Amino acid sequence: MTPIIISAALVGSQPTKEMNPAVPYSPKEIANSAIEAHAAGAAIVHVHVREPETGKATSALDLFRETVDRIRAACPVLVNLTTSGYNLAGQDTARRLEVLGLCPDICSLDAGTFNLGEKPFLNTPDWARKAARRMLAADIKPELEVFDVGHIDQANALVREGLVAAPPWYQLCMGIKWGIPATIDNLLFMHRQLPPDAVWSVLGVGRHQLEMTTVAPLMGGHVRVGLEDNLYHARGVLAESNAQLVTRAVRILRLLNLEPATVAEAAAILGLPGRSRLPVD
Repeated sequence: MTPIIISAALVGSQPTKEMNPAVPYSPKEIANSAIEAHAAGAAIVHVHVREPETGKATSALDLFRETVDRIRAACPVLVNLTTSGYNLAGQDTARRLEVLGLCPDICSLDAGTFNLGEKPFLNTPDWARKAARRMLAADIKPELEVFDVGHIDQANALVREGLVAAPPWYQLCMGIKWGIPATIDNLLFMHRQLPPDAVWSVLGVGRHQLEMTTVAPLMGGHVRVGLEDNLYHARGVLAESNAQLVTRAVRILRLLNLEPATVAEAAAILGLPGRSRLPVD
């Protein structure tokens, strides 16, 4: 059976140490969390950065560079950098794509605009096409992040237009306020809208993380866990680390007679260029 890719979303832009002391801020903390998550079974780490002293969300390129350098010096995990920075302040495509210069394996590509809390999360068709073209030219895999059903249509258009190398990689983002609710019915419906050759993963926010990431592998999907999406390990019990959430995902997969993908297996599943010589870890 195809092994299941576990992505660890390490910090995001919303969680704080006040919410959970395990939330990493500095490049060293984020990188160490990535290394631990990989050791626990994650093949991909999804990286945002924060101002080290305040924890404020930022897209400062020097912080991304230090974080990536620290991760790559220690382990072969696939690095997925966010391109959502500068989004809420306006449609600044050039600044959002600065991280491509760090040559990550994957970059998120948000498809579809919606209300993220009290502010618009702007992802116009023009932005998506520009981002897809840049990633295709740079041999960087886009992670097509979709937060509702119509967003899948926008992502599918990029695939039809030849702007995404096969196989397309979708992240179904479920349970985010004003996005699609995280229910099994909705997961089934979202899945039916994907292209036949799509490789896909699901995330569930908060208490929905456990349910969504248990059901998806039974449908042939992959999973994303981590403190960006969920701060708890059990009801009322804060997660101790990203690695703890990855460990739980591995345990669930094995109860289902499935195995987590290694880095080399994940690279092969996603068709990542330049990763074929990675050792099986």
